[in-house]
Amino acid sequence: MSVLLSLDWELSEEGYTCQVVVPEEVFFTVAAAGILENLLILIAVVRNKNLHLPMYFFICSLAISDMLGSLYKTLENIFIILCKMGYLTRHGDFEKKLDDAMDSMFILSLLGSIFSLLAIAADRYITIFYALRYHNIMTLRRALVILAIIWAFCAGSSIAIALFSYEAATVIPFTILFPLMMFFILCLYVHMFLLARTHAKKIASLPSTIHHRTNMKGAITLTIFLGVFLCCWAPFVLHILLARFCPHNPYCACYMSIFHVNGTLIMCNAIINPMIFAFRSPELRSTFKKMFYCSRSKCSW
Repeated sequence: MSVLLSLDWELSEEGYTCQVVVPEEVFFTVAAAGILENLLILIAVVRNKNLHLPMYFFICSLAISDMLGSLYKTLENIFIILCKMGYLTRHGDFEKKLDDAMDSMFILSLLGSIFSLLAIAADRYITIFYALRYHNIMTLRRALVILAIIWAFCAGSSIAIALFSYEAATVIPFTILFPLMMFFILCLYVHMFLLARTHAKKIASLPSTIHHRTNMKGAITLTIFLGVFLCCWAPFVLHILLARFCPHNPYCACYMSIFHVNGTLIMCNAIINPMIFAFRSPELRSTFKKMFYCSRSKCSW
């Protein structure tokens, strides 16, 4: 089996470290909350036609990635519990296929989150610096094509990486991809804010100032997304790399003892992102209020 699911058993069997265990009640509560919150985002965008915009479609893509991350950790935890109870074995063919499926889901969630953040960053960049041409550049059809390409690439990559996870030629590109994409997005942010600062004085007296401030608010929101994503995903990605390249090193084993904590952080990301959506987007807040407090006859969608 690959390192993602077998690590917990290896550590326990060889006994060189103790696992920091997250209570199952807390684990499943966090997972359920993350899935439900992101499901609400999807429902809100579908029901409110004012949200049928490229930016919100990219946000929905990020929400789907978050849901997959929470679902992956939930299913993985269930399978580990079943293995400890003796209902599943470690080296069976069924368990290996199950493990590969879980690995694919994890990689799909990670890649989906990275490329969704990249799409949102590119959308904000076009909105800020090509505002007059934005609706011609980023049409709804193009946004859907971009999302289709992203998810097709992520699905194919996740299957390939999961099937050939033992090969160095597969692990090394995956190892490089995460920091490389984060560095690229960070450079895009720096470039975005430097140009925005340069143009701020030039457009201060123009009627488009309010529009510019709105776009900068979107860029700030995206920066918050990126910070939360790094804090929640980086520990688990580091965990995977250590499990692959130095599983028997005492220092690596010490870090890998917080396997469940790092997994819980992924699910916390799925909880935090919808809160950021709701806090930063008045249109989403209004939609949520209609969903929760308005009767169907009074609400207009």
